[in-house]
Amino acid sequence: MRRPLSLRLWPRSLAFRVIAFSTIWAILTLVVIFTLITTLYRQASERGFDSLLSAHLFNLIGSVGVSENGALTGSPDLGDLRFSEPNSGWYWSVEPASEGVHGDLHSSSMTRSILSPSITVVPFNTSFQRSYTTPGINGEKLTVFESEFVLDSKNRAARFRVMGNQTELEQEIGTFQRRLLTYLSLFGVGMIAINAIAILLGLQPLRRVRNALAMVREGTAQRLDGRFPAEIEPLANETNALIENNRRIVERSRTQVGNLAHSLKTPLAVLLNEGRALGGAKGQLITEQAASMQKQVEHYLQRARVAAQRDSVVYRTPVSPLVQRMVRVLQKLNPETSLSLTLPAGEVIFAGEREDLEELLGNLLENALKWAKGAVAVTVTSLADKDGSPSLFEISIEDDGPGIPEDKAREALKRGRRLDETKPGTGLGLAIVADLVNEYGGTLALERSGLGGLKAAVRLRSLQ
Repeated sequence: MRRPLSLRLWPRSLAFRVIAFSTIWAILTLVVIFTLITTLYRQASERGFDSLLSAHLFNLIGSVGVSENGALTGSPDLGDLRFSEPNSGWYWSVEPASEGVHGDLHSSSMTRSILSPSITVVPFNTSFQRSYTTPGINGEKLTVFESEFVLDSKNRAARFRVMGNQTELEQEIGTFQRRLLTYLSLFGVGMIAINAIAILLGLQPLRRVRNALAMVREGTAQRLDGRFPAEIEPLANETNALIENNRRIVERSRTQVGNLAHSLKTPLAVLLNEGRALGGAKGQLITEQAASMQKQVEHYLQRARVAAQRDSVVYRTPVSPLVQRMVRVLQKLNPETSLSLTLPAGEVIFAGEREDLEELLGNLLENALKWAKGAVAVTVTSLADKDGSPSLFEISIEDDGPGIPEDKAREALKRGRRLDETKPGTGLGLAIVADLVNEYGGTLALERSGLGGLKAAVRLRSLQ
């Protein structure tokens, strides 16, 4: 079943997903916070601005009067130097609003008159006050608070105006927004970084589980050991149970194979004995066929045993001691042949069972000693990693015999194929080696030896 395209395009990394979701949530949260704070700051600034203009307006009203002849009098001081700075955007003015009043007063900052809209466009409220915006002397935007107030008992009135620089207020709000955006951005980056670090550290136990499983796969450990968080501990326990169950299955398979081998050996031994007792051509035929059957049964039982433990818990077999022991034994059994051995400086561990390596090496050595004229060389070499591939080691066995022609090297690996019928044997030696090497994912090469004969080179996976 094919997965939907959206799922196939979505990253599979759990860390990436969690970090991505948390980052998006952090950005949305910071955007909301920025909007909320700037809105509240604007509202507070505008309220403060309006309150200041209103206070200046009432101060102005209280500082102006009218003389007996109707002239506006007074020297208002609103306590803000901006009203003294020319064209500052902060102005005040007092103008006649009824008959009998003449003259006008204005702040020193107001170098020319500023028109106000008609009452029909912006009417006064019930308190005879109104507010509006209008262009300033330098093109700035002004907010105007205006009121008409009766100055004396003769109902003589004047129009009071206080004007504040709205553009200045907008600039202050813009500066605050930019600073807030900078601070929130720095905070957001730091928060996302800390969040990512926390998530990656929180996922470290999963990496420990992965490393522990790799150690089990490579044979350096038999189970997942160590303390894990409560959320991961059940996974580790179930994995250990699975490993143990796999080990029991392998042991049971090996036991069954052993039982089958034992049940077949007895009738084959009877056939061999009867053949020898019978003698003659028929007896010899029975003996040869029974021996061949015995070899092939052992061969296929070996394959079944290897296949049963393949891809299960990897075994550890030190190579150098095993090779040394086998060379020493075969040297005693074949004193007429010179056996030389070259081993690597470091330790080499075969990722498999000792019995399999013994059978593999025994067949190769038996074949070399069978064909050698007088010398056999065994070399074990540790190979370095390449491109992250598993570590390998090579066992090469060379002899000074006649060798195998290149066109017949492939034939020699076939089951039961004998290139020289004059030599004793079933022809299964190299075939068994090839099958074992194949089961372990290695390679077997038959080449011309420097000694003049055959060189059999086997490469297998090693453990660190």
